[in-house]
Amino acid sequence: MLRTHTCGQLRKDDVGNEVTLCGWVESKRDHGGAVFIDLRDRYGLTQVVIGPPEAGAAMIDEAGRVPTESVVLIRGKVADRLEGKTNDKLATGDIEVRGEHFQILNACQTPPFTPSQSDLPGEDLRLKYRFLDLRRPAMLRALVLRSSIIKVMRDYFAENDFIDVETPILGRSTPEGARDYLVPSRVHAGKFYALPQSPQLYKQILMVAGFDRYVQVAKCFRDEDLRADRQPEFTQLDLEMSFVDAEDVIGMIDGLVKRSAKEILGKEISLPLPRITYAEAMRRFGHDAPDLRFGMELVDITSVAKKTEFRVFRGVADAGNFVRGINVKDAAMKYSRRQIDELTEYVKNDFGAKGLAWFRVEDDGTLWSPTSKNLEAEHLDEIKTLMSGEPGDLLMILADTWEVTCKGLSGLRRRLAAELKLIDPEELNCSWVTEFPMFEKDEESGQWNAMHHPFTAPLAEDLEKLDTDPTQCRAQAYDLVINGSEAGGGTIRIHDAETQSKVFGLLGIDDETAEDRFGFLLNALKYGAPPHGGIALGVDRWVMLFAGLDNIREVIAFPKTQKAADMMTEAPGNVDKAQLEELFLRIAKVSK
Repeated sequence: MLRTHTCGQLRKDDVGNEVTLCGWVESKRDHGGAVFIDLRDRYGLTQVVIGPPEAGAAMIDEAGRVPTESVVLIRGKVADRLEGKTNDKLATGDIEVRGEHFQILNACQTPPFTPSQSDLPGEDLRLKYRFLDLRRPAMLRALVLRSSIIKVMRDYFAENDFIDVETPILGRSTPEGARDYLVPSRVHAGKFYALPQSPQLYKQILMVAGFDRYVQVAKCFRDEDLRADRQPEFTQLDLEMSFVDAEDVIGMIDGLVKRSAKEILGKEISLPLPRITYAEAMRRFGHDAPDLRFGMELVDITSVAKKTEFRVFRGVADAGNFVRGINVKDAAMKYSRRQIDELTEYVKNDFGAKGLAWFRVEDDGTLWSPTSKNLEAEHLDEIKTLMSGEPGDLLMILADTWEVTCKGLSGLRRRLAAELKLIDPEELNCSWVTEFPMFEKDEESGQWNAMHHPFTAPLAEDLEKLDTDPTQCRAQAYDLVINGSEAGGGTIRIHDAETQSKVFGLLGIDDETAEDRFGFLLNALKYGAPPHGGIALGVDRWVMLFAGLDNIREVIAFPKTQKAADMMTEAPGNVDKAQLEELFLRIAKVSK
């Protein structure tokens, strides 16, 4: 090794020892004849002094001219810092190294930004020079946390008799809810592999093969529109178990959550984690991954709306739609008319709402707003009672379809909680949402889609509804929610070919298509498939949530932008015409 110690290792017990350190020049200070260098590596920072009597004039001059972020080697003796010069913020703050030998291993040209600067540049520049950005302590902490979380996961499942099995990256294109990334085959002209959206089909095959308990830290790929908590390639902790029901899978993950919270964050989590059904989540919170760290639950006042002569409310209610709202406690005087107008535009532009009605609860208990004059006093009192209104509260109401009231009030609820600082950033709130619908309708095509995936089993008591009323059929599905974000999702799988074929039929997948795309799975289910189920946990999202961040790119070493581009390598990029010809491809002209 070029070094004897790391930059975070030396302590007072090392005083007098000769050491060799290697690292990056974080900063330097010329104190008139002596140069002080803060030397940094992954493990920490050590102060090095290049000055007399250990260093001669030439060495001092060289140290004074070395650019920051250069890589250097320094050999010298460990010494106590001068009295009053210790640094309690550093683990190495009691000592310094008196340099006797100084060597520049690689000088750094002027960087576009430095890892130590307090004002970060724009994200595009950070991603372009990711090798500099990754030197920042915050990025290092995030990736160390990621490594620790994955280790806890691996250890936990190894202790519970899971077998780690790698599944293929090059597979068959199968519909799983998002576009596939396709890879053309050179050997099989005109045919394509697909990068896996998940190892779903392979892990089911492993259960048919008798592996009983499978786990894998798996790379997955989805060609879909991106946002702050989504990437085109992502990592998930994927597992499957045989001879289980939903309770077994949920119980297994409960144990992982408890251990992770304890070992990573030092927090105690009580088990079992709380659960609510999908229907309850949508009724109370308007979202299938509700943030339970604060209240502000949705309240349905459609029953009152049906009695009023206020056309905005009455018309919506008579049309079979909904009037629902939230009570923003003690916020009546915290939001001006201008701010409420901004919130109105927010729910209109972002969620398609027609408008936002609101009332302030006055000191005398009456409701006031420009809308008040359109409602009779008894109806205002009913609204206040249903919404538990008290003096100082701000009641906000949407009148629209079920979907719009869910989305609009859920979005409003989250925004107001952030603005009013109702969320404890230190809290780790984990829960389950269960009993999702089997199917959801695509608004554009009108086609029924599987809410999770086509291999999800219905609840036993709803099995007959596949024939009589599929819209009321609930799935054996369960999502793990952490702080209002979906942190994992799983289901009990269909393990008989007859039920699987019936579900395919409801999804518009005919026998020929099913055989073409899923024939290997359908065939396997005929050869002694056990009851089985599993879950996939989003590793990137777990790390983001455990780190208290809100951007998934901050916990991935080399992420893509929201346009799925790698700013550093400039991927995706062009390829040679010869490569295209080998793959039997040519680029079509695309009109601008």
